[in-house]
Amino acid sequence: MILVLTVISFLAGGTLAYVNKVTQGPIAEINARNLQDGIKKVILGSQSGDLKVEASVESGGYTLYKTNKETAVKAVANGFGGPLEVLVGFDTNGNILGYTILSTSETPGLGVKAETWFQKGGKGNIIGKNPGKKALVVTKDGGDVDAITASTITSRAFLSAVNAAYQAFKGKEDDAVSGASTHRSHAETDRNVNDSIHE
Repeated sequence: MILVLTVISFLAGGTLAYVNKVTQGPIAEINARNLQDGIKKVILGSQSGDLKVEASVESGGYTLYKTNKETAVKAVANGFGGPLEVLVGFDTNGNILGYTILSTSETPGLGVKAETWFQKGGKGNIIGKNPGKKALVVTKDGGDVDAITASTITSRAFLSAVNAAYQAFKGKEDDAVSGASTHRSHAETDRNVNDSIHE
């Protein structure tokens, strides 16, 4: 019996290792493509044109992507269901050009509304606002951004990530331009980020 269990465990472990090896590359490519699409979305929106990431700078848990046009910043905050990863595009003055949710564990039907709720035309629209002039805070906490209905915690987490992204943008913008602090901690995901992003 011990021999049988040992053989089964060995075969199961080998199978899992093989599957992981086979899927690792495609998953990294998908993540890189999603990141490229996200950078284009938060900077260009629906505008046509090409976008090229000139440098990526990671510091303090944030990642800045300096492009030939503007800058995108990836930030993470803890929401109701877990980490909420947000990518925000800023113009040179710090105004929000756009955003996208890269990953979320929020409640389907409620917290996931953050993907559209804060977009232009949404009830909590933050597009065009500048967190440097006034931090983004929900109305329940004295701010002027409408929280997602029945999802105040998610809304707070989202706005916290956007405010943090702005601080990273202002604090590391010069490094992103010079490339002095450029490095990668997610090499597989970012492998193709410096390629041109086409429509």
